[in-house]
Amino acid sequence: MDAYLLLIHDNEKTPTRDEEWEQFFEAARSSGMFHGGSEVGRREILGGPATVPSSSHIVGYIRFETADRALLLELLKRHPVVLHGGTVELCELPRS
Repeated sequence: MDAYLLLIHDNEKTPTRDEEWEQFFEAARSSGMFHGGSEVGRREILGGPATVPSSSHIVGYIRFETADRALLLELLKRHPVVLHGGTVELCELPRS
């Protein structure tokens, strides 16, 4: 089973609707791949803030686990931000 972190960017071209989020999370939960997530709140930059760009455009994350990456990619095509022309970023979490 592989683990993934989906980073949700705040760059959709049109506003998402609550029912789109409800439908997406219903599909995600019923898929068995969904393993939590959250909006991202207040942030603080520590260390050398001038050396890295801000991540303020990332507004949430979702964690998934699956042995079938293609199935996860199909699910993510229905993500509200994607449907509205925005970006989500799928990151594989290496096993340690």
